[in-house]
Amino acid sequence: MSDNSTKFLIKEIDAGTRLDVILTKLIPDLSRSNLKKIIELEQVKINNSIEKSSSKKLKTNDLIEINLIPKEKIKILPAKIKLNIVYEDKDILVINKPAGMVVHPGAGNHKDTLVNALIYKYKSNLSDVNGSVRPGIVHRIDKETSGLLVVAKNNKAHSSLGKQFSDHTIQRTYQALSWGVLRPLSGRVETLIGRSRKNRQLMSVTEITGKKSVTNYTTLKVFNIKDIPKISFIECQLETGRTHQIRVHMAYKGNSLLGDQQYGKKNIRFKKINEDFEDKLKILNRQALHAKSLGFIHPTSKKPISFESKLPKDFKKILDLLNKLSH
Repeated sequence: MSDNSTKFLIKEIDAGTRLDVILTKLIPDLSRSNLKKIIELEQVKINNSIEKSSSKKLKTNDLIEINLIPKEKIKILPAKIKLNIVYEDKDILVINKPAGMVVHPGAGNHKDTLVNALIYKYKSNLSDVNGSVRPGIVHRIDKETSGLLVVAKNNKAHSSLGKQFSDHTIQRTYQALSWGVLRPLSGRVETLIGRSRKNRQLMSVTEITGKKSVTNYTTLKVFNIKDIPKISFIECQLETGRTHQIRVHMAYKGNSLLGDQQYGKKNIRFKKINEDFEDKLKILNRQALHAKSLGFIHPTSKKPISFESKLPKDFKKILDLLNKLSH
């Protein structure tokens, strides 16, 4: 903890209140989500012990110490990158993100992200709720996942969209190709998801710690092709939006996504007759996952709006090939 930490003593009237709630009350300049991040970064102590749970209930005379000193700011440089803008008005824009683009700067990725492109095009005309490193960013999709995401141009819009994500009322549909046949063919996966103990860069289904995660899935088609392991074309609807959620849930069911380098099945064997398919599969040098549709209540009009995007070329080529081979 820094010598410049801020300290608070919990009064009797606030006993029983959650840590993140009381900090939002005591430090109104910061959003509850920002304060949660500070807690997760182990920058909060209760009675001289680091507290990592934002839901911790407080007691009378608890001494709260919080370090608000920001980390060294990363200078975000504008980059002239063409964006596929599906929709835009004065409050929001919906972007069809290509696979391979990182959403915002982070460790090892300070250039050529979506944020670099947004700063070039919109300068300071974006929300700053998530700080200077993530202007306009309300939610993310993985670097190697293609598809739709919404960006907020102002804090009012960001707040409205953020609440919809928190309340799990945003409608998000993904399409994917997975190995094998899901049982049942359509269903619901509900687990906790947290950081993997084996590799902190990955997520995993957990027993006790982690966040509730719910994925609803439907099998659109099963490809049962000679000399190729069975492959399923599936559609997933998210009730929650955890990091790598669909990829983790499908791997958990034993049906990891085609091309998934982190959670995918290793050493899948093809018989010699279909080495041609194995070669063509290399067209897809990423997980076969596409954010197909996005629906939410518009922050200003309060009317429901929704958007759809077509499968990108690399995904469609594999799907077309599977359809051709299955006839």
